[in-house]
Amino acid sequence: MLLANPNATRQPYPDALKNIMSIARANESRAWLSHWPVLNPGATPLYSLPDLAAELGVAHLSVKDESQRSALGSFKALGAPIALVRLILRCFAERQFSVPGLLTGAYAEALADFTVISATDGNHGRALAAAAQSVGCRCVIVLHAQVSIEREQAIAACGAQIVRITGSYDQSVEHAAALAEDNGWWVVSDTSYQGYEQVPRDVMQGYGTLAAEVVEAHPAGFTHVFLQGGVGGLAAGVVSYLWELTGAQRPVFVVVEPEQADCLYQSALAGAAARASGSVDSLMAGLACGETSPLAWAFLQPSVDFFMTLEDHEAVLAMGRLAAGSGRDIPLVAGESAVAGLAALRRLAESPVDAAAMGLDEGSRVLLISTEGATAPGVYAELVGESAESVLARQRQFGSERRGAAHRG
Repeated sequence: MLLANPNATRQPYPDALKNIMSIARANESRAWLSHWPVLNPGATPLYSLPDLAAELGVAHLSVKDESQRSALGSFKALGAPIALVRLILRCFAERQFSVPGLLTGAYAEALADFTVISATDGNHGRALAAAAQSVGCRCVIVLHAQVSIEREQAIAACGAQIVRITGSYDQSVEHAAALAEDNGWWVVSDTSYQGYEQVPRDVMQGYGTLAAEVVEAHPAGFTHVFLQGGVGGLAAGVVSYLWELTGAQRPVFVVVEPEQADCLYQSALAGAAARASGSVDSLMAGLACGETSPLAWAFLQPSVDFFMTLEDHEAVLAMGRLAAGSGRDIPLVAGESAVAGLAALRRLAESPVDAAAMGLDEGSRVLLISTEGATAPGVYAELVGESAESVLARQRQFGSERRGAAHRG
């Protein structure tokens, strides 16, 4: 389903929002992240896929590959460490900890009894666990019933204590908050709720690093940016940066989510942060969220032009297309939640009326963000019919052949 947001505006980035998230704070977060050894140095790749662009009837298609951000395999590695660092700096202001020292464990002894907790669908929890391990504090992660064993094992491998519940993601958020209250722990969540906005803001601000890298790699900019839904954090972090940078000439922003986890779509209908209308049980695990983050919605309501919902099988087809590559398109490993934008674009290519409604045509320059790799390798192989290792081998071969051709030229 496609919904044009009646509240979308085209104006300079409002000061009220700039006081919450800004390019200046995003740049500070980016500088801090450069000290975290877990992250790979430099920016993640921004791949141009000309064959896929031609298939979909647009001038240019770029995919930002966050699977290569770190061994953690997702963009969440940008948010959790920033939120944790900012929380510790606030809690221990008198100690005057340095950020590089925090991220390299220099104050582990002083932080040994400091405990953070969060609910997760997988990637945020893994990133928080890894950040806590680097810092030297304790970490507890609450998992709901639909989180795969593979993802649980990856989080536990980062030293986190795991708590399992039988309910949904939203119930795991409530359980984490209750445990924090009972034990004197600190919640480091990527979704906001009543009375809890500072940490989610810091998480979202970390995602500005991704947007900054896109701007540096493709200064000509994009006409359309497709963003994953979930609770809205990634979309808000990217929209914030690009809106402040481009003002009223901002791109068309499109947010995509599973039809059974359509909290942002429902928020656009209601004109306020709302809950999903469906079961929230989607194979797009990172987007299977039932309740919109109110803080994220403050950024999305005035800026996102269109909201779309997808069926799960459309994500599977998009995963396979990226994995296959083509003569001019590098093969990419993209997990279930990473391909929402491509799945939406493929549907629009089959619906000229909807494409025309958002100004999508043969002159469009489109940005997609592949937010994760095969963070659950078994699930990935089952859905794509090929292991991530096999796809990566073909990716390396593609790069080698291109370098060889360039050398011969």
